[in-house]
Amino acid sequence: MKRPAADLLRTTLLGLGSGIALGYAAVRAMQALREWREPLPPRVKDAQAYARIRRRLEVADTLRSAIGFCAFAYGPLARSLDRTTSRAPAWLRPALFFAPLSIAAAVADLPLSFVQGYALERRFGLTDQTRRAWLSEYAKSTLLGAALSAFLASLLGIAVRHAPRRWPWLASAGCFPLFVAANVVVPLYVLPLFNKFEPVEGSLERRLRRLASRFGVGDAAILRMDMSRQTRKANAFVTGIGQTHRIVLGDTLIEAFPEPETEFVVAHELGHYVNKDTWRIIALGEALVVALFLAANAVPSKQEREELAKQPLLVARIYAIMLVATQALRPLLLAFVRSREWAADRFALQATGDPAAGVAAFRRLRDQNLADEDPPSWYELFFASHPSLRARIAALETAKATYDRT
Repeated sequence: MKRPAADLLRTTLLGLGSGIALGYAAVRAMQALREWREPLPPRVKDAQAYARIRRRLEVADTLRSAIGFCAFAYGPLARSLDRTTSRAPAWLRPALFFAPLSIAAAVADLPLSFVQGYALERRFGLTDQTRRAWLSEYAKSTLLGAALSAFLASLLGIAVRHAPRRWPWLASAGCFPLFVAANVVVPLYVLPLFNKFEPVEGSLERRLRRLASRFGVGDAAILRMDMSRQTRKANAFVTGIGQTHRIVLGDTLIEAFPEPETEFVVAHELGHYVNKDTWRIIALGEALVVALFLAANAVPSKQEREELAKQPLLVARIYAIMLVATQALRPLLLAFVRSREWAADRFALQATGDPAAGVAAFRRLRDQNLADEDPPSWYELFFASHPSLRARIAALETAKATYDRT
């Protein structure tokens, strides 16, 4: 008996997707094994070469992860894993499905993460971290990810199981407190698992305290983070909501940047806080999950939803649909994020009145981080969370010329 054309097409696509994911994983595994056995020699610090390699890896990994998870969710492996949880209580099944799945995915991604997150950084002189330390942090991240996956899958499973028609709205409502909680829990309890945080002292602390006080956050903790244990790149950020706000500077920034440049970088990050970008991102995330949950609920047929309503397999397919939809929305989401970066640049300029420090800071960041100063337009559209450094520096140079004339 001939198989329906739709079934044949589905089988072909699943086989193709699985083949792409497995083939890519095999290539990266061999590359990682060679690098582990005999690390390649360091390369000249060439920002363009570094950016080209990172772009290729990022694009390939994004496609591979989306294709691979969809092939898994609709393939025999997901059904097999689903059957292994069949004897557990219904409320526990999603956790038993997704916790081992998350760990297995992390193990499968280990070669790629090693190549992209460690070997490449080492070759271009951007890290002094040992392989053992990198693996230890990868293991921590894996366990945290597995616990989070199990928790979120359990919540989503409860909504789908008890409200098969209304679950998108219930799940969306539940996401808001989770978004808020994440902005409190991550800086206070998760980040300290990977780095030490100590108060910034001396003239820099006084300078930054004066800056923060002008915008109502003078009581924020101003902390030094031992970022050098992972990277030589410089960075700073502001985290938290309400009374939990923290201004965090990497030791790589403090040690390499003069105080006026450091102040400009911190003013930029402070701009995100003062402009309430955290709440903007939460609002955007809430709107996004509503759209994604509704889309994920619309794709499966009524019969399929009823058949799988009490199985973790439906949750996996919901994730797969949401993953594909998210990729389609990337340009819009990233355009919004880049607009907030421009707003933070304008805030830093107004707060410091020192465009020259901003120009110098961005150039120093470019050189120290081997940042791609002017990425291709397609990459900025689909992957970049920040405007190009060339454009940002040009805007500050224009402002500097205006300041010089007045």
